[in-house]
Amino acid sequence: MEWLNYHHLHYFWTVAKEGGLAHAAAKLHVSQPSISEQIRELESALGEKLFRREGRNNVLTEAGHVVFGYAEEIFTLGRELMNTVKRRPGAKTMRLYVGVVDSFPKLVTNEILSPVFAMPQTVHVICREGKMEDLLAQLAAHRLDIVLSDEPASSSINFKTFSHLLGETGTAFCGEKRLAARLKRNFPMSLHDAPALLPAENTTLRRALETWFREQGIKPRVVAEFEDLALMKVMAAAGRGFIAMPACATKGAMGHYGFQTIGKADQCRVQFHAITAERRIAHPAVALITGTRIAGG
Repeated sequence: MEWLNYHHLHYFWTVAKEGGLAHAAAKLHVSQPSISEQIRELESALGEKLFRREGRNNVLTEAGHVVFGYAEEIFTLGRELMNTVKRRPGAKTMRLYVGVVDSFPKLVTNEILSPVFAMPQTVHVICREGKMEDLLAQLAAHRLDIVLSDEPASSSINFKTFSHLLGETGTAFCGEKRLAARLKRNFPMSLHDAPALLPAENTTLRRALETWFREQGIKPRVVAEFEDLALMKVMAAAGRGFIAMPACATKGAMGHYGFQTIGKADQCRVQFHAITAERRIAHPAVALITGTRIAGG
């Protein structure tokens, strides 16, 4: 059986976190050549290069990113072990690894996770954002406990998943105060040829919007499209166009960005799903999430 040298792994992890050999050497109080040698031995043991030269900097390779992810978990658990034994005997922190699809509304994520932070047992939540297929692969590998998505997992994937509907809501159209005041009049036809900031074409909300626009005979003037919905909201706050969002998220967005509601489309529905890798859920926080329903807007 092959054994991992955690001393070598710790040197690699420190270099990756500190952004270079010089900073890592200062933190570890060892020489740069010593760190380089330790990392070379780790690479030799793994059979993979973990860094590559890019100009004057060392950057992580694809294998390096994978190893760094595991190292983060290993050394975080180590710190947690020490804290639990030394400072809080008998109190073990529960860890919850949550994958969030990048098109999933952040305000809804906060609402879904809020009950977890109110659990009697302390919960350490680790959120990872990404594409659906990447997050499901991590779920299958048991590196995530749950995935939050605006659509259920596809039946075409080659491993078993279970989708739990948490709720659904209509869509609200919002914008900066002056733009919203103008577009409120004669809604929804006022959206025709109006400047629009829309989510990217491959998202569930965008597909629902396209269907609703077509049914209403509306063709907005698309100014920009976004995968990053937080950036989309920042642009909308500057008055560059109207945006659409799940109606249940408008209260928080109005408070944070100063938006005004233009109108709502109850027929343009958005769903929220929690995806797990097991039917019988053992993790208490996952069971709490899947057993909670979100109030629609």
